[in-house]
Amino acid sequence: MASSRTNVRVAVVGDRGTGKSSLIAAAASEIFPDHAPPVLPPTRLPADFFPDGVPLTIIDTSSSLESRGRLAEELKRADAVVLTYACDQPATLDHLNTFWLHELRRLEVKVPVIVVGCKLDLRDERHPMSLEQVVAPIMRQFREIETCIECSAANLVQVPEVFYYAQKAVLHPTAPLFDQETQALKPRCIRALKRIFILCDHDMDGALNDEELNEFQVKCFNAPLQPAEIGCVKRVVQEQLPEGINELGLTLTGFLFLHALFIEKGRLETMWTVLRKFGYDDDIKLKRDQLSIPSKRAPDQSVELTSEAVEFLKGVFSLYDTDKDGTLRHSELEDLFSTAPESPWDEGPYKDAVERTALGGISLNGFLSEWGLMTLLNPAQSLANLIYIGYTSDPASALALTRRRSHDPIQQYNFVIADFIYRPFSDNYTSATEDHYAVNIVDQLGGTKKTIVLREIPEDGVKKLMSYKESLAACDVAVFVYDSSDEYSLKRASELLTEVTRQGEESGFGVPSLLIAAKDDLNSYPMETRDSAKICQDLGIDAPIHLSVKGRDLNNVFSRIVKAAGHPHLSVPETEIGRTNKHYRKLVNRSLMLVSVGTAVAVVGLAGYRAYAARKNTSN
Repeated sequence: MASSRTNVRVAVVGDRGTGKSSLIAAAASEIFPDHAPPVLPPTRLPADFFPDGVPLTIIDTSSSLESRGRLAEELKRADAVVLTYACDQPATLDHLNTFWLHELRRLEVKVPVIVVGCKLDLRDERHPMSLEQVVAPIMRQFREIETCIECSAANLVQVPEVFYYAQKAVLHPTAPLFDQETQALKPRCIRALKRIFILCDHDMDGALNDEELNEFQVKCFNAPLQPAEIGCVKRVVQEQLPEGINELGLTLTGFLFLHALFIEKGRLETMWTVLRKFGYDDDIKLKRDQLSIPSKRAPDQSVELTSEAVEFLKGVFSLYDTDKDGTLRHSELEDLFSTAPESPWDEGPYKDAVERTALGGISLNGFLSEWGLMTLLNPAQSLANLIYIGYTSDPASALALTRRRSHDPIQQYNFVIADFIYRPFSDNYTSATEDHYAVNIVDQLGGTKKTIVLREIPEDGVKKLMSYKESLAACDVAVFVYDSSDEYSLKRASELLTEVTRQGEESGFGVPSLLIAAKDDLNSYPMETRDSAKICQDLGIDAPIHLSVKGRDLNNVFSRIVKAAGHPHLSVPETEIGRTNKHYRKLVNRSLMLVSVGTAVAVVGLAGYRAYAARKNTSN
């Protein structure tokens, strides 16, 4: 299967006089030019020039000092670099090692490099050296070198091959698949091949039988394997890796070995054909067009898992909970995500978002909560990981938009804006500099469950949050936490509460707000009760909720957060200006209503008068 690229851009770079322009001209015209100009204009090889059917644009460059700026620009735009030396000038080969390859690294050019020895016809045959002897030391030092080749533009020897290898290195790159240092498949490639193996193992017996192997061959290459060919493949694997074949067929170990063999034999296009047929891109992740994400959504809507996806995840949890202890240990989670590019919960914001056991295990509630958070924050990542771990239904059936918050008071997810000026009960507190999340399922009266997502926003982050108009649209409840023993902490919480309230009034996305007095186990400063009560009274919200994390007295705070989200009209704060504007709008609306009624009366009166006048005229 071809790459999705529509063009490949190759920059040809090297010392002056190494044959760059002659090489390009010979490739394009199949004729050696008598007088090639110092620098050629961009040269295009058509789509049918090479088997992959992708056109190639070749950029000639100058090595002069005055052209270094332009050279750097072209290198940064290139998909691949052809680096030339002259076979009859050993100093130009040395200069690759001492200057050019280091310059590419300095410019952070991270594309495949093809080293090309030009003017092969002029090499001094009295001192013959094999290409491997010449370039092997350089290739060991510079792993970005994909291929080395010698050519002669004058004799038209291996000229097209130079650009074929350059294009091949872009369309079928080695770097994502194979580690040159360890000479082994890279972890992400192994994970993708494992997923493909499992998808092809229809009877789930841990091996691909002849029928399954043939289906795989037809899917990827549109051609069946003959029984003799299947037997040959299995013999090759068994001879070199006995555990790659068992009585049931080709094992996962054998499947991985077979693909490593393709790379060893230079058949990278075979590997990429397999990966692309199963929806992978050049980074060995699912292509975006494989992911059906709800695209059109209002600012006050979010994305959630459907019941079908939740039931699938419950089944996956049960399957991988091998010891049936009701939790997934770290090793079980690693096994679960072994067919994904990496485990998505090893880094923030998911790593510490749910409660775990002393051994690092995660309960079913925690497992579903993590998926809920990932779906909320990154729907595409959530859907991709569902597919990686075996969700084979229509991707569009996995995710759904919530109803708009303005139409439905309480949603599954409840954002909390929390300003932790001092982190409760921590001897080594460092100020938060980025958003942190905690997520869990809260049981409600009547047996219903709500997933609550708490987002901790550092004090400095509030300004960023308020920098765009619709910042509060996705928020169900804003919670402002202060240290009840610190007067300044309450002052800052009050200022932030007022700032968020004004933003809600101006944007039309007013959000229910709660004030929380933390560290209730410490002595409050003398006027804390009076000051906090006045703040709440002035803004028209409930009195502060006192709690102590250290004392494990949470005062039913999470249920109260959910309750505030469910009854937003009771907890949305209002500033004095906001109340005045609200009162003014009510007066305007009432006046418009009175005007409308008055207009109706006037129209009816006028119609009556006209009828009366018409009758009077008739009688006259």
